[in-house]
Formats: sequence, C-alpha cells, structure tokens
Amino acid sequence: MRSIFIKEINSFFSSIVGYVALLVFLVACGLFLWIIPEYSILNYGYASMDRFFEIAPWLLLLLVPAVTMRSLADEFRTGTIEWLSTKPLTDLDIIMGKYLATIALIIFALLPTLVYVYTISNLSLPDISLDSGAIIGSYIGLFFLAATFAAVGVFCSSLTANQVVGFLIALLACYLLYTGFEQLSKLPKFSEGIDYYLSMIGMEFHYNSISRGLIDSRDVVYFLSIIILFISLTRFSLSNRTRGMERG
Repeated sequence: MRSIFIKEINSFFSSIVGYVALLVFLVACGLFLWIIPEYSILNYGYASMDRFFEIAPWLLLLLVPAVTMRSLADEFRTGTIEWLSTKPLTDLDIIMGKYLATIALIIFALLPTLVYVYTISNLSLPDISLDSGAIIGSYIGLFFLAATFAAVGVFCSSLTANQVVGFLIALLACYLLYTGFEQLSKLPKFSEGIDYYLSMIGMEFHYNSISRGLIDSRDVVYFLSIIILFISLTRFSLSNRTRGMERG
C-alpha cells in the first residue's frame, strides 16, 4: 500500500495537470473570498470565515473528481492494472494506497487556506476575535466532506478506462450526494415532516452540522459509513474487472 501511495503522489506532481488543479482551486478560493462582490469578505462587513466555508465545498466538488479521475481509470487504460495484480498486493491495498494519496493531496490543497484565518483575524477589531470553535469544526467538516468525495471519486474511476468519463460520473455522483437530497427535501410534496429526514441522507446536512463547531458522533459515523461503502464498492468493481481481464 505504501508503494502505491508514493507512486500516486509522484505521478500527480510529475505532470502539469496536478499543479494546475491545485492552482485553480487556490486561485478560485482567493477570487471568491476577496474579489467577487457577492462573496467577498470585504463586502460582507464581518471578519468571518463563513464565506469561505460556504464556497469551499463547491470548489472541492470540482477539485476532488479532477484528482481521482485517473486513479484507476489510467491503470485500466494503460494495462498496468494487470502488472499490479501480479505484485504481492491485495485489491484493498491498491485502493487504499490511491485513496490515501488523494486525501494527502486534498490536505495539501487546504493547508494554504489557513492564511485566510490569519488575514481575517487581523482585519477584525482588536476586542473581537474569530469564532475558533466554528472554524475548527468547519475545517473538520471540510476534511470529512473531501474524504467522502475522494471515496466516491475513486469508485467512479474504477468504472471506466476513460479519465474524462470518470471525472463526469464522479462530479455528478458527488453533487447528488452533497446537495441532491437537500434540494429534493425542499419540494412541496415532502414538506410534511419527511423533508428533514430526506435532507439527513445528504452530505450537506451533516457538513453544516459539523460546521457549527459541535462535533456530533452521528455526523462522523455518517461520513465514515459513506466512505466505507464506496471503498467496498470500489473493491467489488476492481475485483470484477480484473477477473474479467484474466478470463479475456
């Protein structure tokens, strides 16, 4: 698993695509946070990270599928999955190596955004401090959200040998899981009590819950359950495809 992890990290940073993906994410964060009037903190009137944590999930919704789209799709396209299957590695080792590499890259992308916390704290009045509990909770929520997106993205990459198709499937799946159920709960036909339970199925509900600064074990269990589910689905998909290639 360690060798797969290192291979994925090196592969990501050995191509211009990796740097472009991270640069686009950070530039987009900066534009939304400081330049675009509708989201700019300068126009918001409050020294708060709320604006960042509102737009960050949507930017991660684009970044994570872009990072995961080549995880397994590229192995199938080049045929190196057969070479990997001859090594002393289980399917789970391969999947976890790629998954953990994606998590590491996401953390690497999020770390520079801590500069915003320092900058905004300096913009606030001397007698007013930032809500550190909410900020820590929101970053934890972002981590769980990105980790779940990564599990979904790796699974979608296992379904095809085409990276673009893998990206589009992951993008759609992450969008539906993040806000699809929330939007569905707002339909009039679900306004008699079912809407609350329907919204609980989606990731947006649990992300917003953690972002309040109170880490509820139910939210953590939810995200971990989705991650385990999609890693299990990826293992099933990879096992079926490799068996099919062996028969062929």
